[in-house]
Amino acid sequence: MPSLSTTDSVMTRKRMIGVMGPGLSATSRDLENAYALGMLIAQAQWGLLTGGRNVGVMAAANRGAKEAGGLTVGVLPSAEPRSVSEFVDVVICTDLGNGRNNINVLSSDVVIACGMGLGTASEVALALKNGKSVVLLTEMKESHGFFRQLAPHQVLIVHSVQDAIATVQTLI
Repeated sequence: MPSLSTTDSVMTRKRMIGVMGPGLSATSRDLENAYALGMLIAQAQWGLLTGGRNVGVMAAANRGAKEAGGLTVGVLPSAEPRSVSEFVDVVICTDLGNGRNNINVLSSDVVIACGMGLGTASEVALALKNGKSVVLLTEMKESHGFFRQLAPHQVLIVHSVQDAIATVQTLI
């Protein structure tokens, strides 16, 4: 049996970029941004991780990534894959409800919050608590101030999809 040596090529792990955002309460701007984020994440050869459901930011980001030929991972809150987006390649059923938010952020190299809702706010807080960098792409100025006050060096505020991707590039 052949053995591996330190001179053998080293396989590198695919970077996972988490895009978190509102489901039913996503704005049209959130959906446009999420779709563009998914496309650019795929074009950068990173993997996309979302909450996996077929609604809101999750659905839009997954659709953008798949249309650009990317890898998509969806971490569902339920034990059943019924609510999964058709654009998710790898479905992870957790049966954890909102507890799956911790899996989302811990499995992401960088978290991008695209829009803001209660679930997204919990994911941002969990990411910060776990020492992750968070890129905020939201028009809710209250979110900027709140999260920056809690973790000024981990929260990076951007105003466009291109700025979000450029920021991720510097972080990884």
